[in-house]
Amino acid sequence: MLRKSCLLAGSLAALVLVPAVAEAKPRFDARITRTTYGIPHIEARDWRGVGYGVAYAYAEDNLCLLAEEFATVAGERSLHFGPEAKATLGFEQVDNLSSDVFFRAVIDLPALRDGAKGMSARAQDLMAGYVAGYNRFLRDAGADGIPAECRGKAWVRPITADDMLRLNEKQMLLASSLNLAPAIANAAPPGSAAPKVSINLPNPRELGMGSNGWAFGGDVTAGGRGMVIGNPHFPWKGPNRFWQMHVKGPKGYEVMGVGLAGTPMPTLGFNKDIAWTHTVTEARHFTLYQLALDPADPTRYMVDGKSEAMNAQTVTVPMPQGTPAVTRTLWSTRFGPVFIVPGRGIAWTRQSAFALKDANRGNQRGVDTWLRIGEARNVGEVKAAVTETLGIPWVNTIAADRHGDALHADVTAVPNVSAAKAKTCATPIAGLFAEFAILLDGSKSSCDWDVAEGTPVPGLMPAKDQAATTVKTWLTNSNDSYWISNPAMPHRELSPILGEYGTARTLRTRSNFTETAATLAAGKMDHERAKAMAFANKSLAADLAMPELLTLCAKAEGAAARGCAALAKWDRRFEADSRGARLFRAFWPQAERIKGLWAVPFDAAQPVTTPRDLATEGETGAKLLEALAATVSAMEQAGQALDARWGDEQLVMAGNAAIPIHGGPGGLGILNMQESDREPNGKLVPRHGTSYIQIVTFDDTGPVADAILSYSQSTDPASPHAADQTRAYAAKQWHRLPFGAKAIRAQTIAKPKRIRE
Repeated sequence: MLRKSCLLAGSLAALVLVPAVAEAKPRFDARITRTTYGIPHIEARDWRGVGYGVAYAYAEDNLCLLAEEFATVAGERSLHFGPEAKATLGFEQVDNLSSDVFFRAVIDLPALRDGAKGMSARAQDLMAGYVAGYNRFLRDAGADGIPAECRGKAWVRPITADDMLRLNEKQMLLASSLNLAPAIANAAPPGSAAPKVSINLPNPRELGMGSNGWAFGGDVTAGGRGMVIGNPHFPWKGPNRFWQMHVKGPKGYEVMGVGLAGTPMPTLGFNKDIAWTHTVTEARHFTLYQLALDPADPTRYMVDGKSEAMNAQTVTVPMPQGTPAVTRTLWSTRFGPVFIVPGRGIAWTRQSAFALKDANRGNQRGVDTWLRIGEARNVGEVKAAVTETLGIPWVNTIAADRHGDALHADVTAVPNVSAAKAKTCATPIAGLFAEFAILLDGSKSSCDWDVAEGTPVPGLMPAKDQAATTVKTWLTNSNDSYWISNPAMPHRELSPILGEYGTARTLRTRSNFTETAATLAAGKMDHERAKAMAFANKSLAADLAMPELLTLCAKAEGAAARGCAALAKWDRRFEADSRGARLFRAFWPQAERIKGLWAVPFDAAQPVTTPRDLATEGETGAKLLEALAATVSAMEQAGQALDARWGDEQLVMAGNAAIPIHGGPGGLGILNMQESDREPNGKLVPRHGTSYIQIVTFDDTGPVADAILSYSQSTDPASPHAADQTRAYAAKQWHRLPFGAKAIRAQTIAKPKRIRE
């Protein structure tokens, strides 16, 4: 009897222990292996583990940057950094108070929480895992393990799911509403005090936004399989830096590539069957509305003859200790928030106001779109991912697969505004806005976006009305519109909201077509030809202008003659050893504004080769020499040598060591774009340009990928990976990325780390 009782007690104990063991199973579990240049390889059995491992590894490299981002999207910059200091929003600097007002007013947390329920279970798990992984790193690091730049700062804090929702919303608005944050944050009814901050109407081209992307099909590659060259141009500093990762998750998901701060998986990269890259599209992802106001009340507007009240939202922004909080009321309409740009005539008067409607506001489909791309087996599945979800916010998708197919899909979350609607609903001043956006008549409900069947959100343009092309040859984009991805096959004309049609292409686009054709004329595309093309550092502006300019130099005197002598010795490239590049960089922006500069004007039938032939006769020639003389005089007065090495002019500092940076402005027709700012010491430091460069094709077993991250993995100056890839970029030393287990073992630089809780 005693034996039976003991057995029974043992059995009951075992039953009790079973659920206890199950409950002890970690909710979050990931393994992180670091290889050359500190690239993390994250392995997890489920999506929570993927997000957990990615966040932990990212925080190891860039904690201060990411913590500051969470403070930004929470509208807490004024509290921690002061209201007049600057934040990087989109691709511009914005005062902290405007930033805080914008995020507290425009980000609708209740709506985002509700919308998150529509995300797939795996996307929700990824986000939850990211929160847990970031917070786990903070616990593991402790107060003393936080990098010096943000140690002891109140804004370095644990995060919640709301922080991730805010950050995702910010990334979706990166190329649209975000760039108008001060215009929205400072809009007030007539009679209010004038804004105390500068408000601009940004032009994406002027912001230096850009990228190059190529997809080569099997007909033109050496191996008969697809190849992708990705050359996105993104900021060297701030929250929009890329970060490399390799993720191995559930159900065979395995992708290597890059993401931005807070991205829980690669959004640009490759798997064993496909590779893809993105370039900022010329499509407009919002429309502007001109409102006819109710004569009795400027906070009411007329729609179809009826008065409608604006929605008032009051937000309070906390200030540093001892300073009263700032309270503002913002106003919105059925078409979105009211905004002002006084310097461009966009004002809120008693007669009219302007509102902005953004197709990416509330876009929470992106994570699922990129998950689908990451598990695609061919470009057809990539195309299906972007067309069915309309989740890509503001970039072209350029892809190729191991089967030899190449894809360019300019398919994004775009307002469904046809050419006919844009014309019918235009207001008398619409032409003044054409360069920036489509302006519609807000007094007519019929001028709202059209609703088409099958779109995930009413009012979005269906994919069938956007541009997507698949070929076996090649397709490319350098931020011009969908019109030409390959000069041999121009696309049919679509809605003007998707970009300009039949107009002159930028010099960088023309350089892309020219260099691609020349490379393929020499032989089928392979890794070595791709590397040479990506980093050739040629200037199409120089190639077009220098022959006639040097002939004109026979008439030069004084400063112009000295400039001519320096340019005659220049190799017309922006290599570190090039001499004369500095002079041409300063001269060309003045020269290209001269009226009648080209003897042969633009011809839509010859978009790659026109305009061309520098006009050097008469007044045009005289103005060219005047511009050159003025440039030379300014440089000499500043003590700048006309023939200095380009690498001594454009550089970054790593501690006390200077790293010369090759490449130059995209406006000069340079594919390897580097837009740089002049520092107080007189040197140029890259602000925006070539970032993560990848060349990917396939062999029988998987991807073959060479890459460089120009500004390196970490923003922590104390990290060994703060400048190691920058030195490699300066030396044009490509890195063969380790994708398979054997290659990863060969490049492992530290003992793998297992984290779980």
